Amino acid sequence: MSSRPLRFLVPGTSARFRCGGLLVELQSARLCAELAPSVEVVTYRQREPGHLFLADLLQQEATPGEALWIVSWGFDVPALLRQLRGRPVAYHAHSSGYGFQLPPGVPVLAVSRNTLGYWGDRAPRAPLQLVPNALDPAFGNNTTAASKTRTMDVLVQARKTSSYVLDCLVPALRKRGVAVEVQSGWVEDLAALFSSAKVLLYDSADYWRSVGVTEGFGLPPLEALASGCVLFSSFNHALADSLDPGVSAWQIGCGSLANDLEQITAAVANPDAFRPKPELLAALLAAHSESNVQQRWQQALNAVNQHWDQLLAGAPALQSVPSWRLRWGRRLSRLKRLF
Repeated sequence: MSSRPLRFLVPGTSARFRCGGLLVELQSARLCAELAPSVEVVTYRQREPGHLFLADLLQQEATPGEALWIVSWGFDVPALLRQLRGRPVAYHAHSSGYGFQLPPGVPVLAVSRNTLGYWGDRAPRAPLQLVPNALDPAFGNNTTAASKTRTMDVLVQARKTSSYVLDCLVPALRKRGVAVEVQSGWVEDLAALFSSAKVLLYDSADYWRSVGVTEGFGLPPLEALASGCVLFSSFNHALADSLDPGVSAWQIGCGSLANDLEQITAAVANPDAFRPKPELLAALLAAHSESNVQQRWQQALNAVNQHWDQLLAGAPALQSVPSWRLRWGRRLSRLKRLF
């Protein structure tokens, strides 16, 4: 059991903040309920009934306090770390590429190998742990469902989808008589939606390039596979962690529109020929089951608490050498060899 209470920081839990990142943090808090003396969700942008508020806690509790704080919200992370200076904290890293540097000694809990590699480069002296996101148990009951039980040929979620899919591929598929459903807005029962579709198109590369950060994990593709969909996806960033082209998923925008049309039409006609092998899919989904991810959290919390025990006892945190100093060091070494 973790030796510290846990506090997961989120801006709020209302519909205003509803997104995949919020759901992951709330799920993580639930999974950690048995791993720490107490687990609390703390808000910091808006006060909410039933949740503690960051500013109040910082006024009430002297540094360092008893709790381990988990921060995660992208662009808010630098400001939150400044407010929590001197207190045990860990960064639950989803997307990468925000551009900030972590203070020395702040551990990173990466949700994907892609994010782990990013911080392994930018913060090589920080304690690093890999804690993948977990699939909700609602998914995974439809992996053997026959395609004839599915009422929708192709499903596209408009959010984060490329203009190529929406403006080019979808109209071309419809001209071929393929029934395409373009869904927009929040879906309360995503498992039911995915289980009604033969094929899911997921093309997020252009979206993430436009905002300048990465696909931190990519839960919808895994949820679709768990629901028995054939997946046509991009392979950007963390999607490459779990998706294997032509094995577990098929590339969207693969060379030409003609190729996409042929492949997707064939998958609609015969989904079984395009689904992953059952043993491969089972292994992939098992790695992201709540029980396995809970074990990852246990390992990570043990390491992070040990790290903070050492720092609070007076051990200095290792610091990474800035990139500019490393580059100048190489140049000076070359000059010394020349002269």
